[in-house]
Amino acid sequence: MSEVDPNSDFPVRSGPLAGVVVLDITRVVAGPFCAMLLADLGASVIKIENPEDPDYARTFPPFVGEEGSELSAFFTQFNRNKLGLTVNLKSPEGKALLKRLVRKADVLVENFRPGTMDKLGLGYEALKAENPRLIYTAISGFGRTGPNSSKPAYDNTGQAAGGLWSMNGYPDRPPVRVGTIIGDLAAALYAAIGTLAALRQVDKTGIGQVVDVSQQDSVLTLTENAVVRYTARKEIASPLGNDHPFVRPYGQFPCKDGYVFFGGYTDKFWTITCGLFGEPDKATDPEIDTMEKRFDPVVAETKVKPLLDRWFSRYTKAELEELAGDKVPLSAIKTIAEVVEDPHIAARNMIVQVPIGRQLLGMFGLPIKLSEMAEAAPQKAPAPGEHNDLVLARLIGLSPQELDAMKSQGTI
Repeated sequence: MSEVDPNSDFPVRSGPLAGVVVLDITRVVAGPFCAMLLADLGASVIKIENPEDPDYARTFPPFVGEEGSELSAFFTQFNRNKLGLTVNLKSPEGKALLKRLVRKADVLVENFRPGTMDKLGLGYEALKAENPRLIYTAISGFGRTGPNSSKPAYDNTGQAAGGLWSMNGYPDRPPVRVGTIIGDLAAALYAAIGTLAALRQVDKTGIGQVVDVSQQDSVLTLTENAVVRYTARKEIASPLGNDHPFVRPYGQFPCKDGYVFFGGYTDKFWTITCGLFGEPDKATDPEIDTMEKRFDPVVAETKVKPLLDRWFSRYTKAELEELAGDKVPLSAIKTIAEVVEDPHIAARNMIVQVPIGRQLLGMFGLPIKLSEMAEAAPQKAPAPGEHNDLVLARLIGLSPQELDAMKSQGTI
């Protein structure tokens, strides 16, 4: 790790990444989420924004807080546990300031279109000259190499170009995008994994590197068996609604007050299910007694599905979950309200309360549970430049006079 002056009083978080300094010059979701995961794991993450043009995710609803000082809950969800710094990277003074920060940093995360940082004179080669150990994590739509590297992209671009969009929806309708920004989120996760691997390697070699992650690449890895189905048999995956291409029964089934997922397709689970619903003889019914027979699309639709519909229609989601217990794979298809109020989610500390002004905002927690890491109470997302004096004075030793000069110049 880069050495932070122990006498600088620079705030260091607790956790396995304590002492790692991350410069986060990202916007919106993919980059901020990646950097936030590192912060949740203990890194000191400094969110750097343009003083005249901060992260425009700050304008995204919903808004919470006192009237006149409302803050974006969307922005807060992806920027907790960070320090806020403003730097004008287009000015010579701002470029020089970033280079001074890089000398004290371990990681820099950016999610601009490839080439943008080079045009600013702040690309990897320029920053590597300041700190050979620097890990430069770059997230983009199509990556830093290849014929499409310079194309602009959003999450939907990744879903479309990565093949996932073409697979999602119902067979008799046009394809449907996945109902969340999964391209951004997947890229963030891979970028965080790549950054951790690079941190491990720099400890061994002393040499930093570029971590290059694209939305298209990330989405492609989420297409399950679609690639090998095509390369092995030239089968092109298409929308199947809630069905699975070769596993049945494995999908959505209606009940009294909504829907459940049921995946009891193996002979073991099928036998248990028949007994749970009071018809053990169905486990030996010669038309549906083996997994191979139940896989048949016609049998699944005409024999298995009507049976499950009849069984499940007698119960509510909660009753079905209680009946199934830990015996067969069955889960209520929960609304977000039901998930947030789920006692199991609470037991896993997956809804955390983050302060916004005098309020607390519930948001998803860290899904990585480490046995030797106590989860600290999350801190609010910073206002633009909220920690300018703290970061610049304590991390790189700027004097009050230097800070005042930079403020008057518009550098910070």
